[in-house]
Amino acid sequence: MISLSPAKKCLFTPCLSTLARPCHITRSSLLTTGYFLSSYHDFVSRFSQCHKSSPYHSISRARSQINSLPTRRYFSSSPCSLAEKKLFTPGPLGVTLNVKEAMLRDVGSRDSEFIECVKFIRHKLLDIAGVSDEDFCCIPVQGSGTFAVDAAFQTVLPREGARALVIENGSYGKRMVKICESAGIEVHTQSFREDQAVEPEVVEDALQGPVTYDLVAVVHSETSSGVINPVTEVGRIVKENNPDSLFLVDAISSFGAVSLDIEKSNIDIIISSANKCLQGVPGFAFVIARNSVIAQCKGNSRSLALDLYDQVVQLDKTSQFRFTPPTHSMLAFKRALEEFEAEGRTEGRSKRYAANRAVLCEGMTKLGFQELLDPSVAGYIITSYRYPKDPNFNFPDFYNRLNEKDFVIYPGKVLDADCFRIGSIGDLHPADMAALLVAVEEVCHDMGIKLPVQY
Repeated sequence: MISLSPAKKCLFTPCLSTLARPCHITRSSLLTTGYFLSSYHDFVSRFSQCHKSSPYHSISRARSQINSLPTRRYFSSSPCSLAEKKLFTPGPLGVTLNVKEAMLRDVGSRDSEFIECVKFIRHKLLDIAGVSDEDFCCIPVQGSGTFAVDAAFQTVLPREGARALVIENGSYGKRMVKICESAGIEVHTQSFREDQAVEPEVVEDALQGPVTYDLVAVVHSETSSGVINPVTEVGRIVKENNPDSLFLVDAISSFGAVSLDIEKSNIDIIISSANKCLQGVPGFAFVIARNSVIAQCKGNSRSLALDLYDQVVQLDKTSQFRFTPPTHSMLAFKRALEEFEAEGRTEGRSKRYAANRAVLCEGMTKLGFQELLDPSVAGYIITSYRYPKDPNFNFPDFYNRLNEKDFVIYPGKVLDADCFRIGSIGDLHPADMAALLVAVEEVCHDMGIKLPVQY
């Protein structure tokens, strides 16, 4: 049981408000109010103290509203216990309690504390990337990783006459193609099989043709299957054949866990998200780009909200966002970065994730499950398994039974193979993988699936 009494600021601002309001109590506001509440009476007492000057103040109203909630069980005289699910997914990911606790307070977007938090995050991400602020800038963007990818295409390519080449071997590469199409950017596609890595020699043939490109893009860790693509080799080929082309890398699910030398790989723009291998909570993503590239982008963006040029100008000038920032997510991310350092940065995190996958693969092999990918192209971020041919196997049922045991896996995203995915990242450890394997075996027995499974 955790008992917290964080310093609480009441925010009287137009864009950010405290999470619990006196005039309307809801399930979500109670569960995110900034306290772990040990009892119903504890809540009533704190509600009274926090809002005793409010015209809506009424303990009886608070009591009646809580009693009517379907979540009344969270406010009992015994310590509350919220079910914790283990997420074996590509995102959102599980995070530590320490990271969650960092969100249990409100700060204003113009608080000096939050401004320092933004500065810290931007500086630390450049440090993790292995680049300096003399050559690169870090631009946080509200939203998921896709928002940042969209923002990058929108910003770095001119409104007229731009041409992009997207090298794809899965859903996230295909998503970049859709982003270009939606923005009216001419896009060419070099496609590869979803169960194979990008082949640099084929990319070289494409780049030696008569067409030149303003930008070439590839996904580093294609989590629709688990493939890791040879980004460094592709980057070398891009610059040798089209030296004026920008090289953009989607490293959303690899940054911080799979080593990548940005300078050696000739990367101009690299993109990732808070809630992947750095183990923050969802809420924002970030773009790390060469200063020389961003400096040429004024007026390019077809979107106001996704304009990275305007975003970084404002951040550099004031360390404030143009629009409401994800304050709680960024407070949590700062804590997550401290944990990242303590674990040994990219090397330490990659060792844990690789150990997770090793336990998973050994156990699933004993149960008879077949991986989709050849080990030569498979990463340790997420692993895809083919559906067994047992007539009793039904993935929705298999998924739901595991979910009832608080283990969450993910459906497949490969177009030409029936498979499911199990992630190794987030706040997962080898013991969690072992527990999942026990649950998988139990579910197979319960479903009448013969073990080892057959193909």
